Amino acid sequence: MRDEKIVIIGAGPTGLGAAWRLNERGYENWLLLEQAPFAGGLAASVVDEKGFTWDLGGHVQFSHYEYFDKLMDELLGPDGWLYHERESWVWLRKRFVPYPFQMNIRRLPPEDLKECLRGLVRLYRDGNSRKPANFAEWIDATFGEGIAKVFMRPYNFKVWAYPLERLGTTWVGERVAVVDLERVLCNLVDGKDDVSWGPNNTFRFPKYGGTGAVWRACAQRLPKEKQCYGTAVVRVNPHRRVLTLSDGTEVRYDYLLSTMPLDVFTSISALEDLHKAAAQLCYSSTHIFGIGLRGSPPEHLRTKCWMYFPENDNPFYRVTVFSNYSPNNVPDIRQYWSLMAEVSESPYKKVPPTPAYRIEEVIKGMLATQLIASRDDIVDVWYTRLERGYPTPTVERDSIVFEVLPALEKYGIYSRGRFGAWRYEVSNQDHSLMQGVEWVDRMFDGTEELTLWHPEIVNRTHRPAIKAN
Repeated sequence: MRDEKIVIIGAGPTGLGAAWRLNERGYENWLLLEQAPFAGGLAASVVDEKGFTWDLGGHVQFSHYEYFDKLMDELLGPDGWLYHERESWVWLRKRFVPYPFQMNIRRLPPEDLKECLRGLVRLYRDGNSRKPANFAEWIDATFGEGIAKVFMRPYNFKVWAYPLERLGTTWVGERVAVVDLERVLCNLVDGKDDVSWGPNNTFRFPKYGGTGAVWRACAQRLPKEKQCYGTAVVRVNPHRRVLTLSDGTEVRYDYLLSTMPLDVFTSISALEDLHKAAAQLCYSSTHIFGIGLRGSPPEHLRTKCWMYFPENDNPFYRVTVFSNYSPNNVPDIRQYWSLMAEVSESPYKKVPPTPAYRIEEVIKGMLATQLIASRDDIVDVWYTRLERGYPTPTVERDSIVFEVLPALEKYGIYSRGRFGAWRYEVSNQDHSLMQGVEWVDRMFDGTEELTLWHPEIVNRTHRPAIKAN
């Protein structure tokens, strides 16, 4: 790499990770473009007019990388974080069951417990040597019919908003805890809760400003003159290597890192063959509801982090006790607390047609699930819709991504990030930032982009630090 012009589209974790790494390596010929007026992308936060802080979804900070950990420390400082042990639960049958559900079925009513155990026994007795063709079959083959029926199938449809037969299996990895019959039976006999599974069993959260504080701090530490906000890329000429911005400006590049959604990027790039392929990618939208409340969390929510909701007496799949992440997420923790709910939407799963109806359904659901005791306690309601919430890992996703991403590279274009690469299994904040970092190192040193191409490696270990340059 000599002095080629690098342009980055998007100031989310991936774009900022690339910019940070370029700056860290002393490379100066780069420009970051962001259509929003602020940094953060899907990891941004907002403070509403009543002083409540909300994230764009239920984000927490945990990491597979020493580089990411050190950067978080640097950006907010040692005193800028609060640390938590994960306490997550499933609300089912009018009770809370510790997560992961499949390890704690002892908490279920007797009939549900027997159904789950029968499914596990049949699974272990009969076995299943056939490779699952989709996520629905994987669930049945991994958890048995009982757990699949009681929790896994209804919950996963609420999250993904697509028929589970449409989803593939290559993304699963560490994202879903499998089941251990011996461990389940021991928990049942011992009356023991099993809550230690998962990469995020401990996590941290910014003391002030929500998750977005991290990415605002990152952008503020980068050269201001190399960042351009409030301007969208509307056209890409891959043959001339020129971008056209929404104000008519043309920007030339030698190498382009795009974090735009892959289907959107190809549609404005005049690469018709790639557009046709990328247009087959699927995604769900996410509705975020912030409910500010008077008083303090009830005793049964006092220490909880987030909760999963598989049943149909509510519209949300997850609710976070957001004031438990930081007392500064509310105007005055002595007077207020807060809940944040998430609802998915897709062509297969519709939501009420107007925001008022959507909010009303969420409030009714919170009353039905004993999250709030009375409407009179509500002092603030905040709502937003993310057109793109989750990149859906459909059965055909891998074949599309493995075709489109290498084809773009022939034109000096590299599509990375949550929707740029469409690989849900490596789209957390740490993964996303490292996709940007590892791309820069590939461009300079020819090193492999492990996060993008080898989730099975990065998700099972904590990666050691990399050199500054």
